[in-house]
Amino acid sequence: MPQVAEPRERSSVDVTQRVSLTKILVATDFSEISDRALDYAIALARRYDARIYLTHIITPDPFQFAEPQLAQATYEKVRQAAEESITDLLISGKLRGVPHEVLLDEGNIWPTLERLIVKHEIDLVVTGTHRRGKLQKMLIGSVAEEIFRQAETAVLTVGPWVKSDPQQEIELKHVLFCTDFGSGAEKAAAYAFSLAQEHNASLALLHVIESAAAYTEESAARQREINVTRMKKLMPEGGENWCKPEFRVTFGSAAEEILIAARESQADLIVMGAKPRRSLAGHVPLTTAYNLVTRATCPVLTVRG
Repeated sequence: MPQVAEPRERSSVDVTQRVSLTKILVATDFSEISDRALDYAIALARRYDARIYLTHIITPDPFQFAEPQLAQATYEKVRQAAEESITDLLISGKLRGVPHEVLLDEGNIWPTLERLIVKHEIDLVVTGTHRRGKLQKMLIGSVAEEIFRQAETAVLTVGPWVKSDPQQEIELKHVLFCTDFGSGAEKAAAYAFSLAQEHNASLALLHVIESAAAYTEESAARQREINVTRMKKLMPEGGENWCKPEFRVTFGSAAEEILIAARESQADLIVMGAKPRRSLAGHVPLTTAYNLVTRATCPVLTVRG
Protein backbone atom coordinates (compact mmCIF):
# COMPACT_ATOMS: atom_id res chain seq x y z
CA MET A 1 0.00 0.00 0.00
CA PRO A 2 1.48 3.41 -0.90
CA GLN A 3 2.70 5.32 2.15
CA VAL A 4 4.02 8.84 2.29
CA ALA A 5 5.65 10.56 5.25
CA GLU A 6 6.83 14.11 4.61
CA PRO A 7 7.09 17.39 6.57
CA ARG A 8 3.62 18.39 7.71
CA GLU A 9 1.58 21.50 7.15
CA ARG A 10 -0.63 22.50 10.06
CA SER A 11 -4.26 23.45 10.30
CA SER A 12 -5.73 26.13 12.53
CA VAL A 13 -7.03 23.50 14.99
CA ASP A 14 -5.23 23.54 18.36
CA VAL A 15 -4.39 19.98 19.43
CA THR A 16 -4.03 21.09 23.05
CA GLN A 17 -7.81 21.66 23.12
CA ARG A 18 -9.09 18.20 24.01
CA VAL A 19 -12.37 17.00 22.55
CA SER A 20 -14.95 17.19 25.34
CA LEU A 21 -16.52 13.88 26.32
CA THR A 22 -18.25 14.53 29.63
CA LYS A 23 -21.69 13.13 28.83
CA ILE A 24 -22.00 9.85 26.93
CA LEU A 25 -25.36 8.44 25.87
CA VAL A 26 -25.45 4.67 25.29
CA ALA A 27 -28.41 3.43 23.26
CA THR A 28 -29.10 -0.20 24.20
CA ASP A 29 -31.49 -2.96 23.18
CA PHE A 30 -29.86 -5.29 25.77
CA SER A 31 -28.33 -7.48 23.04
CA GLU A 32 -24.79 -8.86 23.09
CA ILE A 33 -23.73 -6.16 20.64
CA SER A 34 -25.20 -3.45 22.87
CA ASP A 35 -23.24 -4.95 25.75
CA ARG A 36 -20.01 -4.61 23.74
CA ALA A 37 -20.90 -1.01 22.94
CA LEU A 38 -21.41 -0.34 26.65
CA ASP A 39 -17.92 -1.72 27.37
CA TYR A 40 -16.41 0.91 25.07
CA ALA A 41 -18.58 3.65 26.55
CA ILE A 42 -17.46 2.71 30.07
CA ALA A 43 -13.80 2.71 29.02
CA LEU A 44 -14.17 6.19 27.54
CA ALA A 45 -16.15 7.40 30.56
CA ARG A 46 -13.34 6.33 32.87
CA ARG A 47 -10.72 7.96 30.68
CA TYR A 48 -12.61 11.25 30.39
CA ASP A 49 -14.35 11.27 33.80
CA ALA A 50 -17.65 11.26 31.93
CA ARG A 51 -21.21 10.46 32.96
CA ILE A 52 -23.06 7.69 31.14
CA TYR A 53 -26.73 7.96 30.20
CA LEU A 54 -27.85 4.38 29.62
CA THR A 55 -30.85 4.68 27.32
CA HIS A 56 -33.48 2.23 26.16
CA ILE A 57 -36.39 3.36 24.02
CA ILE A 58 -39.62 1.38 23.86
CA THR A 59 -40.88 1.74 20.31
CA PRO A 60 -44.56 1.39 19.32
CA ASP A 61 -43.78 -1.29 16.69
CA PRO A 62 -44.85 -4.39 18.71
CA PHE A 63 -48.33 -3.09 19.51
CA GLN A 64 -49.26 -0.13 17.32
CA PHE A 65 -51.69 -2.11 15.10
CA ALA A 66 -53.16 -4.34 17.82
CA GLU A 67 -56.56 -4.02 19.44
CA PRO A 68 -56.45 -1.53 22.37
CA GLN A 69 -56.70 -4.19 25.07
CA LEU A 70 -54.06 -6.40 23.46
CA ALA A 71 -51.86 -3.37 22.76
CA GLN A 72 -51.93 -2.37 26.43
CA ALA A 73 -51.07 -5.89 27.58
CA THR A 74 -48.22 -6.11 25.06
CA TYR A 75 -46.90 -2.72 26.11
CA GLU A 76 -46.87 -3.71 29.78
CA LYS A 77 -44.93 -6.91 28.98
CA VAL A 78 -42.40 -5.01 26.85
CA ARG A 79 -41.88 -2.38 29.54
CA GLN A 80 -41.56 -4.98 32.29
CA ALA A 81 -38.95 -6.87 30.22
CA ALA A 82 -37.00 -3.64 29.69
CA GLU A 83 -37.09 -2.79 33.40
CA GLU A 84 -35.87 -6.30 34.29
CA SER A 85 -33.02 -6.05 31.76
CA ILE A 86 -31.96 -2.71 33.23
CA THR A 87 -32.06 -4.15 36.74
CA ASP A 88 -29.94 -7.13 35.67
CA LEU A 89 -27.40 -4.83 34.08
CA LEU A 90 -27.15 -2.64 37.17
CA ILE A 91 -26.84 -5.66 39.46
CA SER A 92 -24.00 -7.02 37.31
CA GLY A 93 -21.78 -4.21 38.58
CA LYS A 94 -20.59 -3.29 35.11
CA LEU A 95 -21.27 0.40 35.78
CA ARG A 96 -19.80 0.40 39.28
CA GLY A 97 -17.59 3.42 39.84
CA VAL A 98 -18.89 5.24 36.74
CA PRO A 99 -21.40 8.08 37.20
CA HIS A 100 -24.52 7.01 35.36
CA GLU A 101 -28.22 7.59 34.86
CA VAL A 102 -30.84 5.30 33.35
CA LEU A 103 -33.23 6.74 30.76
CA LEU A 104 -36.20 4.52 29.88
CA ASP A 105 -38.26 6.34 27.30
CA GLU A 106 -40.93 5.69 24.68
CA GLY A 107 -41.38 6.67 21.03
CA ASN A 108 -39.72 6.32 17.66
CA ILE A 109 -35.96 5.84 18.01
CA TRP A 110 -34.43 8.89 16.38
CA PRO A 111 -36.85 11.66 17.43
CA THR A 112 -36.71 10.37 21.00
CA LEU A 113 -32.91 10.12 21.00
CA GLU A 114 -32.60 13.58 19.49
CA ARG A 115 -34.71 15.02 22.29
CA LEU A 116 -32.60 13.25 24.93
CA ILE A 117 -29.33 14.38 23.32
CA VAL A 118 -30.45 18.01 23.46
CA LYS A 119 -31.97 17.76 26.94
CA HIS A 120 -28.88 16.23 28.54
CA GLU A 121 -26.32 18.07 26.37
CA ILE A 122 -24.74 14.83 25.20
CA ASP A 123 -21.19 14.89 23.77
CA LEU A 124 -21.06 11.36 22.35
CA VAL A 125 -23.61 8.70 21.40
CA VAL A 126 -22.54 5.04 21.59
CA THR A 127 -24.57 2.30 19.94
CA GLY A 128 -24.24 -1.23 18.64
CA THR A 129 -25.47 -2.35 15.25
CA HIS A 130 -26.66 -5.60 13.68
CA ARG A 131 -25.77 -6.19 10.05
CA ARG A 132 -28.80 -6.25 7.74
CA GLY A 133 -28.89 -7.44 4.16
CA LYS A 134 -29.65 -5.03 1.32
CA LEU A 135 -33.40 -5.75 1.24
CA GLN A 136 -33.75 -5.74 5.04
CA LYS A 137 -31.95 -2.42 5.23
CA MET A 138 -34.23 -0.84 2.63
CA LEU A 139 -37.40 -2.08 4.35
CA ILE A 140 -36.50 -2.04 8.05
CA GLY A 141 -33.59 0.39 8.09
CA SER A 142 -30.46 0.60 10.22
CA VAL A 143 -31.03 2.31 13.56
CA ALA A 144 -27.30 3.01 13.94
CA GLU A 145 -27.09 4.72 10.56
CA GLU A 146 -30.28 6.64 11.24
CA ILE A 147 -28.51 8.00 14.33
CA PHE A 148 -25.09 8.87 12.89
CA ARG A 149 -26.58 10.44 9.75
CA GLN A 150 -28.67 12.85 11.82
CA ALA A 151 -26.93 13.40 15.16
CA GLU A 152 -25.08 16.67 15.70
CA THR A 153 -22.81 14.86 18.15
CA ALA A 154 -20.17 12.28 17.31
CA VAL A 155 -21.43 8.68 17.24
CA LEU A 156 -19.38 5.60 18.16
CA THR A 157 -20.82 2.49 16.50
CA VAL A 158 -19.82 -1.01 17.57
CA GLY A 159 -20.52 -3.61 14.90
CA PRO A 160 -21.08 -7.38 15.02
CA TRP A 161 -17.41 -8.22 14.33
CA VAL A 162 -16.05 -6.13 17.20
CA LYS A 163 -14.86 -8.22 20.12
CA SER A 164 -14.11 -7.04 23.62
CA ASP A 165 -13.04 -8.68 26.84
CA PRO A 166 -14.97 -7.16 29.74
CA GLN A 167 -12.22 -8.39 32.08
CA GLN A 168 -9.66 -6.08 30.48
CA GLU A 169 -9.50 -2.32 30.04
CA ILE A 170 -10.18 -1.29 26.45
CA GLU A 171 -7.26 0.65 25.01
CA LEU A 172 -6.82 2.60 21.79
CA LYS A 173 -3.29 1.96 20.50
CA HIS A 174 -3.84 2.60 16.79
CA VAL A 175 -6.29 5.11 15.31
CA LEU A 176 -7.18 5.27 11.60
CA PHE A 177 -8.68 8.53 10.30
CA CYS A 178 -10.37 8.32 6.88
CA THR A 179 -11.36 11.43 5.00
CA ASP A 180 -12.91 12.45 1.70
CA PHE A 181 -12.29 16.15 2.57
CA GLY A 182 -16.02 16.77 2.94
CA SER A 183 -17.58 19.61 4.91
CA GLY A 184 -16.91 17.96 8.29
CA ALA A 185 -13.29 16.95 7.64
CA GLU A 186 -11.71 19.34 10.15
CA LYS A 187 -14.22 18.45 12.85
CA ALA A 188 -13.63 14.72 12.33
CA ALA A 189 -9.85 15.28 12.27
CA ALA A 190 -10.08 17.07 15.62
CA TYR A 191 -11.63 13.94 17.13
CA ALA A 192 -9.03 11.65 15.56
CA PHE A 193 -6.07 13.69 16.77
CA SER A 194 -7.55 14.35 20.21
CA LEU A 195 -8.36 10.69 20.85
CA ALA A 196 -4.95 9.57 19.56
CA GLN A 197 -3.25 12.08 21.84
CA GLU A 198 -5.39 11.16 24.86
CA HIS A 199 -4.55 7.47 24.43
CA ASN A 200 -0.96 7.99 23.22
CA ALA A 201 -1.94 6.05 20.10
CA SER A 202 -0.38 5.93 16.66
CA LEU A 203 -2.37 7.71 13.95
CA ALA A 204 -2.76 6.92 10.25
CA LEU A 205 -4.62 9.19 7.82
CA LEU A 206 -6.19 7.70 4.70
CA HIS A 207 -7.82 9.08 1.57
CA VAL A 208 -9.28 6.70 -1.02
CA ILE A 209 -9.65 7.61 -4.70
CA GLU A 210 -12.37 5.40 -6.17
CA SER A 211 -11.95 6.18 -9.90
CA ALA A 212 -8.63 4.35 -10.26
CA ALA A 213 -9.07 3.52 -13.96
CA ALA A 214 -9.13 7.23 -14.85
CA TYR A 215 -5.48 7.76 -13.91
CA THR A 216 -2.20 6.96 -15.61
CA GLU A 217 0.74 5.96 -13.42
CA GLU A 218 2.09 9.52 -13.58
CA SER A 219 -1.24 11.18 -12.81
CA ALA A 220 -1.90 8.70 -10.00
CA ALA A 221 1.41 9.65 -8.39
CA ARG A 222 0.45 13.31 -8.71
CA GLN A 223 -2.93 12.66 -7.10
CA ARG A 224 -1.18 10.99 -4.17
CA GLU A 225 0.99 14.06 -3.66
CA ILE A 226 -1.98 16.42 -3.87
CA ASN A 227 -4.08 14.45 -1.40
CA VAL A 228 -1.24 13.91 1.06
CA THR A 229 -0.82 17.70 1.11
CA ARG A 230 -4.55 18.10 1.74
CA MET A 231 -4.38 15.64 4.65
CA LYS A 232 -1.42 17.49 6.15
CA LYS A 233 -3.54 20.62 6.30
CA LEU A 234 -5.81 18.76 8.73
CA MET A 235 -2.87 18.36 11.13
CA PRO A 236 -3.68 20.38 14.28
CA GLU A 237 -1.52 23.19 15.58
CA GLY A 238 1.00 21.69 18.00
CA GLY A 239 0.55 18.16 16.69
CA GLU A 240 4.22 17.85 15.77
CA ASN A 241 5.10 17.84 19.47
CA TRP A 242 3.67 14.38 19.98
CA CYS A 243 2.36 12.87 16.76
CA LYS A 244 4.12 11.41 13.72
CA PRO A 245 1.17 10.40 11.58
CA GLU A 246 1.34 8.16 8.56
CA PHE A 247 -0.34 9.45 5.40
CA ARG A 248 -1.87 7.01 2.93
CA VAL A 249 -3.56 7.49 -0.44
CA THR A 250 -5.00 4.42 -2.15
CA PHE A 251 -7.17 3.63 -5.17
CA GLY A 252 -10.26 1.40 -5.16
CA SER A 253 -13.52 0.86 -3.30
CA ALA A 254 -13.60 3.19 -0.29
CA ALA A 255 -15.05 0.62 2.10
CA GLU A 256 -12.68 -2.15 1.01
CA GLU A 257 -9.58 0.07 1.13
CA ILE A 258 -10.48 1.39 4.58
CA LEU A 259 -10.99 -2.15 5.89
CA ILE A 260 -7.63 -3.20 4.42
CA ALA A 261 -5.91 -0.19 6.00
CA ALA A 262 -7.57 -0.94 9.33
CA ARG A 263 -6.23 -4.50 9.25
CA GLU A 264 -2.74 -3.42 8.24
CA SER A 265 -2.51 -0.72 10.89
CA GLN A 266 -4.19 -2.97 13.51
CA ALA A 267 -6.63 -0.13 14.13
CA ASP A 268 -8.49 -0.07 17.42
CA LEU A 269 -10.68 2.76 16.17
CA ILE A 270 -11.72 4.16 12.78
CA VAL A 271 -12.69 7.84 12.66
CA MET A 272 -14.49 9.29 9.65
CA GLY A 273 -16.97 11.94 8.57
CA ALA A 274 -20.58 11.05 7.81
CA LYS A 275 -22.72 12.79 5.23
CA PRO A 276 -25.95 14.12 6.77
CA ARG A 277 -29.21 12.63 5.56
CA ARG A 278 -32.72 13.37 6.81
CA SER A 279 -34.80 11.63 4.17
CA LEU A 280 -34.66 7.82 4.42
CA ALA A 281 -31.72 7.97 6.85
CA GLY A 282 -30.75 4.37 7.54
CA HIS A 283 -32.70 2.95 4.57
CA VAL A 284 -30.26 3.61 1.70
CA PRO A 285 -28.75 0.21 0.81
CA LEU A 286 -25.12 -0.52 1.67
CA THR A 287 -23.52 2.92 1.93
CA THR A 288 -19.77 3.16 2.58
CA ALA A 289 -20.30 4.16 6.22
CA TYR A 290 -22.79 1.35 6.81
CA ASN A 291 -20.42 -1.15 5.18
CA LEU A 292 -17.69 -0.06 7.55
CA VAL A 293 -19.61 -0.06 10.82
CA THR A 294 -21.02 -3.53 10.12
CA ARG A 295 -17.79 -5.13 8.84
CA ALA A 296 -14.99 -3.49 10.81
CA THR A 297 -13.38 -5.43 13.66
CA CYS A 298 -13.02 -2.22 15.66
CA PRO A 299 -15.54 0.52 16.53
CA VAL A 300 -16.17 3.34 14.05
CA LEU A 301 -16.50 6.94 15.24
CA THR A 302 -18.51 9.04 12.79
CA VAL A 303 -18.68 12.82 12.88
CA ARG A 304 -21.44 14.33 10.80
CA GLY A 305 -20.45 17.04 8.34
